[in-house]
Amino acid sequence: MTNRHSVYLLGISGSPREASTAFVIKEALGYATRGSKTKTDYFSLKDKNVNFCIHCDYCIREKKGCIHEDDMTEAYEKMEKADAFIIGTPVYNGTVSGQLKTLFDRCRAMVAKNPDALKNKVGAGVAVGGDRLGGQELALLTIHSFYLANKMIPTSGGPFGANLGGTVWSRDLGKDGAQKDAEGLSTVYRTVDRLIELTIQLKERVDRT
Repeated sequence: MTNRHSVYLLGISGSPREASTAFVIKEALGYATRGSKTKTDYFSLKDKNVNFCIHCDYCIREKKGCIHEDDMTEAYEKMEKADAFIIGTPVYNGTVSGQLKTLFDRCRAMVAKNPDALKNKVGAGVAVGGDRLGGQELALLTIHSFYLANKMIPTSGGPFGANLGGTVWSRDLGKDGAQKDAEGLSTVYRTVDRLIELTIQLKERVDRT
């Protein structure tokens, strides 16, 4: 992937642990830098103090961000700077982790302050399950819904294997299990390839306008 555009890619691990999901997101970020001008950043929800949205509507009334002062401040800063996201989650009961859902909910404050804060950023997802068919694609749909709700552009690795994004089987063995899932990691790599490709295409289109 040779081009004159650089891409700032943010990887977010939605896991409360440093295990398979964190490994997969870091692997995706490392892969993204091979042969391209991609710059990467990483945000993990492990050990982060991120309070629930309490629907107080402070962000709507004041347009100054969130009433909570916690570790979401770091996430907001990274998300605003990024051109593209790859968000990973463990599969909990067929959907994303509670930690990641809280991050999504708290982004209401970001777009209340600036409705276009995430507009036209490109997003992809990775879901890691203890079972091969453990709800990964359902979790990916939740990630894509977040992108769509915030004027972002969701993408995947395409047909025949990475239809909705990266799907990894950890066998409930943490990082070791994810490392052994060659088929699952191939869906991650395909997703990253398309994510970078699409982000560059959008930058080139802006250049032509």
